[in-house]
Amino acid sequence: AHPARLAMPTGMHSAGLPRSPGLCARPASALSCSARSRLCARPASALAQPPRSPADCSRIIIPPRSIARRFPSNLRHHARVIQGGALVTIALPHGVASPAHPARLAMPTATFDTTLGSFKAELYLEEMPVTVSNFIDLANTGFYNGVHFHRVIKDFMLQFGCPNAKDPKSRDSGTGGPDGGSAFKNIKTGATIKRNKGGNIDDEHALKASNELGTLSMANTGDKHTGGSQFFINTVHNDFLDWFSPGDSKHPVFGKIVSGMEVVKKIEATRTDGNDNPVTPVMVKTVIITM
Repeated sequence: AHPARLAMPTGMHSAGLPRSPGLCARPASALSCSARSRLCARPASALAQPPRSPADCSRIIIPPRSIARRFPSNLRHHARVIQGGALVTIALPHGVASPAHPARLAMPTATFDTTLGSFKAELYLEEMPVTVSNFIDLANTGFYNGVHFHRVIKDFMLQFGCPNAKDPKSRDSGTGGPDGGSAFKNIKTGATIKRNKGGNIDDEHALKASNELGTLSMANTGDKHTGGSQFFINTVHNDFLDWFSPGDSKHPVFGKIVSGMEVVKKIEATRTDGNDNPVTPVMVKTVIITM
């Protein structure tokens, strides 16, 4: 019942294994593979307990380590267009628009004010309207305020967005999301979109943007259409997580950090426990959207 997963990059820890079992919300009896190969939002001791409800935990499965790549340079004098389903950049004289690509929606930004500083991300509203509209709705309603980063893995990613993580030490961190059946507006089309009974949205595999350093990408349980409020920030280039890659992991990118990357790296460097949870909690105080 759980699709795509990430395998732990070899060499990530001294034993080459994750410090916690995986991003999997299924009960231990339902796990079809070794807990070593997954990141579970629950501590190892919890895997032997009866399943909780809901039994869905946003998870990423980690394969061999990817080579980190530099974050893209400032693209102020370039146009971002879609060619063959992929977001690409073309050089244009300053102030000149491409005649083949008419006016696009202004790119909104999200400013994350955390206990370790602030960082800002641009959001791909034009290319990923459902995913970005879902995120903006949650941010504007205060859903993310007071939530902690519940999974931090150096040279991999930072995971965030579970409402259960308002308690930084909650054993249910990684299993929560928006209310089932709640709705939001597609900012691009004006249509009303209703989340499913699990509070999730449909996978939006529309933009071939790779999980590069600094990108924001949707977390899920591994099954299709199980992304809700949780996402992760890539701290290296994790191309094996791309929805268009040959592997099982399918995590669509919907934005990227444009300032404050040093704060993201500071969060990445924080000391964590055996479940990859920061020893000193890192809280997002507010997420402010600018359209």
